[in-house]
Amino acid sequence: MAALQDIKQTVVFNAPIQKVWDSVSTSEGMSSWFMPNDFKAEEGHEFHIQSPFGPSPCKVLVIDEPHKISFSWDTDGWVVTFLLKEQGDQTEFTLIHSGWKDEDAIVGKAGEKSSVIRERMNGGWVGIVHERLKKVVES
Repeated sequence: MAALQDIKQTVVFNAPIQKVWDSVSTSEGMSSWFMPNDFKAEEGHEFHIQSPFGPSPCKVLVIDEPHKISFSWDTDGWVVTFLLKEQGDQTEFTLIHSGWKDEDAIVGKAGEKSSVIRERMNGGWVGIVHERLKKVVES
């Protein structure tokens, strides 16, 4: 069984990199487009994201201001990474949701197959990144 591919979403925002960084590297910023959380931009910081399945334990893995944030999400081996690339007064933003197991592995909290969860989350991330985050950073 092959592991499922990473989810990857890339979008260019009409916003300077610092504004995008502030929206993805603070608890308040992330709450405005993602989910309630107590994130801090410090490597090793342990925090929780309040997901529909209850609080998910997370840990900050990489902070490279203003270009990269990476954190582990929940207990199934997921890693979420935000990549920011300056393009003049615009910012290219890439979200990567990695660490998927093979398609038939059951995701504990949801009690469903990874392939089902991945499809759902892939669609979810489209809305979150292309609509909600875009609205926050371009307003």
